[in-house]
Amino acid sequence: MTAPATLARRLGLFDAVMIGLGSMLGAGVFVAFAPAARAAGDALLVSLAIAAVVAFCNATSSAQLAARYPTSGGTYFHGREELGPWPGFLAGWCFVIGKTASVAAMALTAAAYLVPDAWQRPAAVAIVWALAAANLRGITRTARITRLLAFTLLAVLALVVALGWTGGGASGPSHPTPTSALGILQGAGLLFFAFAGYARIATMGEEVVEPRRTIPRAIVLALGIALMVYLAVGTTLLHTLGARALGASTAPVASLVQAVDADRASPLVRLGAAAAAVGAVLNLMTGIGRTSLAMAREGDLPRALAVIEPVHQVPRRAELTLAGVVTVLVLLTDLRGAIGFSSFGVLLYYFVANAAAWHQSEDRRYPSFLQGLGMALCLLLVATLPWTSVVAGVAVLATGAVGRLIVRHGSCEARTE
Repeated sequence: MTAPATLARRLGLFDAVMIGLGSMLGAGVFVAFAPAARAAGDALLVSLAIAAVVAFCNATSSAQLAARYPTSGGTYFHGREELGPWPGFLAGWCFVIGKTASVAAMALTAAAYLVPDAWQRPAAVAIVWALAAANLRGITRTARITRLLAFTLLAVLALVVALGWTGGGASGPSHPTPTSALGILQGAGLLFFAFAGYARIATMGEEVVEPRRTIPRAIVLALGIALMVYLAVGTTLLHTLGARALGASTAPVASLVQAVDADRASPLVRLGAAAAAVGAVLNLMTGIGRTSLAMAREGDLPRALAVIEPVHQVPRRAELTLAGVVTVLVLLTDLRGAIGFSSFGVLLYYFVANAAAWHQSEDRRYPSFLQGLGMALCLLLVATLPWTSVVAGVAVLATGAVGRLIVRHGSCEARTE
């Protein structure tokens, strides 16, 4: 039996950092702040700090595991190696379903900044298929597009921060918004959606040059840069809009521009917001494709998805299948529901990552108390998510587990015949 085809190592440290950063920033700046502000009120930055602590614990676990196992699949593969097939499957399935929901959320976000309401869902579908076509051209093409989008975004965000602190119309409401411990934790759970992009680096471990050295550095660097950007933009949004108006907005950055009477900057800001969301979609689809490839190799997804296209070295079938599923989600789901559902899946994914890193005996890089804290905080934030997101997540997890049992049972019967 021949060994399965592998992906080519073409990504250096800079490209890996930009892919992680591009995956995070679109979600954090243009989506997660509004629902988090509705939950946490004036304590939004406290929620951000909690989400950052959870993300740091998870990032160190991912970095430690990726240095030990530099292959496609991220925590799916790490969980299988350290904890066994079922924890690995749980992580992989959570990642695939959670991030597929994220792709739908980001595609809808990009469309919201580009076209009128009536055209948003068709535009989002067009964005998904255009980016799927770009991914099919190879990982270096993905990295080049990511760099362009990320630099565009950072320039626009610098302009937004400057407008928020110097614009003549900047004034949030003087009365405080209600805050509770549950609201703060729920806000942290929703903001965690903004930090999860660094996982993309680990899922592409098979395509990174010198992965044992590059992946841990790239994960920590991407997370640190994203946190600084989130603090700057989150503080500016609160200063300019106030928590109440921020929570009510469907496009917070555009609302900021309107609040400071900077109408001339509005088209540029909308273009930057769309670029950020498009970058997130591009890199999310890349990570899901690689995790699906790893799961298909082990038979946890249909093995037909494990085929690597030889010219561009990409999992073509997995990428096309993903685009089809996301199309259905874009046509049927709403944005806030996608964020909560995504947070549910990704938090459980990182619970497995922390548990696997806790269990890891070789190539340890970080103290085990970080992994224990990460496990506890992941479960705590899951418990505070909107109940509809938790119910939907549990139902999809149960469906995946039943599907795996059926597939495995069928495979065993086929081997015995």
